[in-house]
Amino acid sequence: MELYIFGAQGYALGAYEAIKTLCPGREIPCFLVSQMGNNAPVLGGIPVKELASFAEGMSAEEKKSKSILIATPENVQDEIAESLEQAGFRNYIRMDTDRWTELIKLFHCRVGRFLPLQALPVGCRKPELQVYMARCHKDRPLKTAVSLPEYMIPIQVGAANCDERVAELTDDTGENISPRNVNYSEMTGLYWAWKNRLLSAGASDPDEGTYYGLAQYRRMFDLSEDDLLRIADNDVDVVLPYPLPYEPSIHAHHERYLKEEDWDALLTALRELQPEYADAFPAILEQRYLFNYNVILAKKTVLRQYCEWLFPVLERTEELSVPKGSERADRYIGYMAESLETLYFMKNADKLNIVHTTCRMLV
Repeated sequence: MELYIFGAQGYALGAYEAIKTLCPGREIPCFLVSQMGNNAPVLGGIPVKELASFAEGMSAEEKKSKSILIATPENVQDEIAESLEQAGFRNYIRMDTDRWTELIKLFHCRVGRFLPLQALPVGCRKPELQVYMARCHKDRPLKTAVSLPEYMIPIQVGAANCDERVAELTDDTGENISPRNVNYSEMTGLYWAWKNRLLSAGASDPDEGTYYGLAQYRRMFDLSEDDLLRIADNDVDVVLPYPLPYEPSIHAHHERYLKEEDWDALLTALRELQPEYADAFPAILEQRYLFNYNVILAKKTVLRQYCEWLFPVLERTEELSVPKGSERADRYIGYMAESLETLYFMKNADKLNIVHTTCRMLV
């Protein structure tokens, strides 16, 4: 039976690659989108079609026979389902977090790449965790109530820029860059954690065995009790989201948000501060896999070392940018941080025990 995939970005392409690998006999004729917009006309070697043109001239019986997989972030799936219903397509299924987790886990186990956390044996020790969930006063309320685990600590980012409070902990206390949230986005929360929670070090530090991390109000790891028991006893260094593929490269994907001058400033900053990484960066940009959302969980030592590497590069990039970071407010540093997270952990993949899991999108 033919299967049509609704979506034309990382989720959709990731689902396509997984299904074609795991079920090579399944025919997928095309991707579907509401509007072409900036979507590529071809993805994964098959066409991308607007729903209206796809449905044109099709009988009601034909529409009933079409199986459609909605492979997009969950926050837009209601709207897509409504569009399909209105167009007469009712044989669809949503790629929710549980389905996505199982599909992508099986895919990466099959190809031996981006090791799933769920592929590790369950241990007996639950690690201490402190994950800072970045919140903003502009966040829209969630449609459904969510019970946060005890280790999830809301932190209001950009608190220096407004009087409204949405969390007890704010990123404008201690050593911080809260006023620069307009460019750093959730990264001002990670900076606060670095400067105010991660700097104590040494074997005598009673907190050295704790895992620290960053999440977002709507994006966070979906960790079960068994997942937590897998982390410490398997000596996991870092948990990252499954990377999403983009065609033809992550550089082309980020061109939607960043100017070439921004990339030039970032590469100059890397050449000045981290020349070894500057040499590796072009190859990372031209490959297809990106760790999205700046979501991360890592050993305290590992996350501290990453922050010590990351933030000087971002700050130097601000200085070199045209216009400078202090003269703009377009979240570009937050986007750059995604590419730098990809660079850092892909380059150090042979030195660190890195595993991956699903990043849940709350609606």
